[in-house]
Amino acid sequence: LLASERFGEKWGRHWLDLARYSDTNGYEKDLQREQWKYRDWVIDALNRDMPYDRFIIEQLAGDLLPSPSPDQIIATGFLRNSMINEEGAIVPEQFRMVELFDRMDCIGKSILGLTTQCAQCHTHKFDPITQDEYYGMFAFFNNSYEARSWVYTDQQRKQITDIHRKLEELDHRSKEKRPTWQTELIIWENEIRAQEAAWRELVFHQLESVSGLNHPTQEPDQSILMLGHTSGDVFFVSKPEANGITGLRLELLNHDDLPHGGPGRSRLGTWGIHEIELYSKAPDAKEWTKHKLVNASADYSQPEQKSADGKKKSGPEAFLIDGTDDSTWLADRGTGRHNRPSVAVVQLETPLDLPKGSELKIAMRMSDMVGCCRWSLTSTPNPKTPRVDYEAQMAIRTPAESRSTREQAVIFHAWRQAQEDLKEIQSEVDTVWKSFPQAPTSILHLKEKEPDKQRATYILDRGSWDRPKQKVAPKVPEAFHPFPSGAPNTRLGFALWLVDRKSPLTARVAVNRIWQAIFGSGLVETSDDFGTRAPVPEYRELLDWLAVELMDRGWSQKEIIRLIVTSETYKRSSIPSQEHLERDPKNLLLARGPRFRVEAELVRDLALSVSGILHHKTGGPGVIPPVPQNVLDYNYVYPSYWKAAEGPERYRRAVYGFRKRSMPDPVMTNLDAPNGDLSCARRVRSNTPLAALTGLNEIVFVESAQALALRVLREGGSGDPERIDYAFQLCLCRLPTQQEREEVLKLLATRRMRIAEGWLNPREISTGDAGKLPVLPSTTNPQDAAAWTIVARVLLNLDETLSKN
Repeated sequence: LLASERFGEKWGRHWLDLARYSDTNGYEKDLQREQWKYRDWVIDALNRDMPYDRFIIEQLAGDLLPSPSPDQIIATGFLRNSMINEEGAIVPEQFRMVELFDRMDCIGKSILGLTTQCAQCHTHKFDPITQDEYYGMFAFFNNSYEARSWVYTDQQRKQITDIHRKLEELDHRSKEKRPTWQTELIIWENEIRAQEAAWRELVFHQLESVSGLNHPTQEPDQSILMLGHTSGDVFFVSKPEANGITGLRLELLNHDDLPHGGPGRSRLGTWGIHEIELYSKAPDAKEWTKHKLVNASADYSQPEQKSADGKKKSGPEAFLIDGTDDSTWLADRGTGRHNRPSVAVVQLETPLDLPKGSELKIAMRMSDMVGCCRWSLTSTPNPKTPRVDYEAQMAIRTPAESRSTREQAVIFHAWRQAQEDLKEIQSEVDTVWKSFPQAPTSILHLKEKEPDKQRATYILDRGSWDRPKQKVAPKVPEAFHPFPSGAPNTRLGFALWLVDRKSPLTARVAVNRIWQAIFGSGLVETSDDFGTRAPVPEYRELLDWLAVELMDRGWSQKEIIRLIVTSETYKRSSIPSQEHLERDPKNLLLARGPRFRVEAELVRDLALSVSGILHHKTGGPGVIPPVPQNVLDYNYVYPSYWKAAEGPERYRRAVYGFRKRSMPDPVMTNLDAPNGDLSCARRVRSNTPLAALTGLNEIVFVESAQALALRVLREGGSGDPERIDYAFQLCLCRLPTQQEREEVLKLLATRRMRIAEGWLNPREISTGDAGKLPVLPSTTNPQDAAAWTIVARVLLNLDETLSKN
């Protein structure tokens, strides 16, 4: 069992609850996200028995490990599983802080076993965490980008490696063909510099959207970052002191908070701009004056294309100033090069003089929203941008001795594009780029900020994001073990501190969670709270011993599971004596074995498994479950993707089910599965009529009963007694007692009678369709199939079937 790939699917559920895994963003819009690669990473890590300390390190700081692998980047999706608010008019910084609070709560529950969120507003009332120390831990996580990156298959990675090898060969051929390329490159760089106008970056005091749905912010480098709700109508107001303004420059820049680095907000990180407009207003004027813009130039534009009906067009930069939103400037260079920066320059038809105190307003309307841009103005006559990739233009501004390898390469590639005798090689380059694969999915993950862009962290008054008090540096609570000597003051250092053998909590919390999964309740009942308010465990020494065993056995969770399930304690009968029930109703003293209803996912998977229709495919995107129409009608659902799976996919294990936060699968909800809004360390097992009705009437259980009936008729022998024995062995792993056999025989007899009398439609019972016949074994008939379907429904809903005994 430990070696089975089913192991990770079963045990992964417990960690995914803690990791608040979901396939949607939450809040009102609850848009779909691509995060299933993280779920698959968890399952694979557990199957490989990744040491628990490494399991934690990679999820908190996989991106900060030396030469991180794609899987280690995926692992940091653990911290990105927070809900993301994309409602109109939100302030992005407010909800960035909400996400950070959620991460702190998640780490507290899943790793430390402490209610850290209490210290968000004030020093913890019961546990040794001051508010200052809370924000010291918070500071470790406050300097990361909220990144999204492509995840390529192994085959695609090999293909990409081959593409880069071919491109390097073409670079080498280019240099061989032009032995004097270095000298010529310097001359060309000087020519490009000479073409650049003298630009002054604009500082804006008002950044808004016309609709009020987006609140852009200006960064220290004067770039404008537009996160939160995607809005196609933004404007920026400045008070520049300038005369003779001849042109505007729009830079579209990369930023790691954008999809794939931007510059756009689309799924690909691309953008589309309908129109830019310029207005001015003198200090004594009441209305804005619009200024005509002419002669647009750009570093790159896509060829012109028209929509199918011919009413809309896209492509050249001239569309930026043609006065209509039916045209769009696009500069997507294609797969592998979607996310290059771009630039456009427009001239004023008449140079503009601004009286002192005048305001300048720039309006921008978009089809796909720009995520990061920067505006500048110039008084240079006839300003234009060279037809040279803007990444190369920016690299040329860097002194040659300070350029990175990447900057040197993009300058060389831009120079080659301008050389007539290298056009043939450039054509080969373009052909190679066209073979660049499109990744099947992406992942939300973290990426550490550069040292010169680090945020300051402050204690927040009463935990309010906009009320900072004194500044704090990254640190850990004094009551715990010291920070590892020589560890970096980053998320990686914090992760190393968490898994230090000196930690009083990490190993204990981990083994307690394993015990909880096996016995239904942890040695510490409050598995998310090991603080002073937690009930004192009956067997504290056992908890301590297991924690040491976990560390001594290489942090192997499988070894701890093996140790527990092969123990005499676990092997005890779950049938209690009257004395035990009276003295220890909760089984805190472990006098008997565990007995509890299995988790929601297992209830469903058991029904599918015993009926023989469980599909064993592993991994991949979430499988959308069937949901009643009335549930869909009252939810913010996009029909384009909400289509219930058909065929074998419909019967995959529940761990692969699509999880929509605002509309959780009713089957899972009625059986107490969390929806992923918050980290969940303990599921509450309810006992309500809804659970019973779900097991009897929900379509997946009805279909399982129908399939189980056919399986019993097909494989269980020729007579009812044999079939009853077979059905019991499938559902309960034992033979029925004589009394149970007689009760089932009575049920079969009464149902057959009701069917014969016409009270029940055998086709409807056995197929769900009154006009459809099931595919039956040659030795049976529809009436038998219907009667056995009713028996199957009973067996699938027995307490013994649904409980661990």
